[in-house]
Amino acid sequence: MGEAIGKGHKLASAQHEHKRNWCKAMSDNVALALVVYTGLQIFVTVEALRQGVSSTLPYFALIILVAAIIPACRWAEQRWKDLSAEESCDETLKWQFRRDQAVLWVAAIGLPLVFTGLFKALFFAFS
Repeated sequence: MGEAIGKGHKLASAQHEHKRNWCKAMSDNVALALVVYTGLQIFVTVEALRQGVSSTLPYFALIILVAAIIPACRWAEQRWKDLSAEESCDETLKWQFRRDQAVLWVAAIGLPLVFTGLFKALFFAFS
């Protein structure tokens, strides 16, 4: 009987370990999204430089846009870090996590492309 209780305890522990920690998952998403965002910004800036924008404006824009996204990412991450240990594994928060995750990734991938398009349009309009 003691063996059955021990197995039950191990099973309960294993089930608890497999619960998703929303705080850690959002922190991981934010870190990766920052890398992707910065990589895209660099890629599209270099591409803009190859297409004739030879001023230092793309470099300044790169610095400003990367610096500007960090507070937004910190806010998204902080929202999940403020959860208690019990709340951070609450399965009812899954849809809120997915919503925040989707917004984060749309911004990380979309903003570099939108900003580059705007800068190219402005450069084209004023040149």
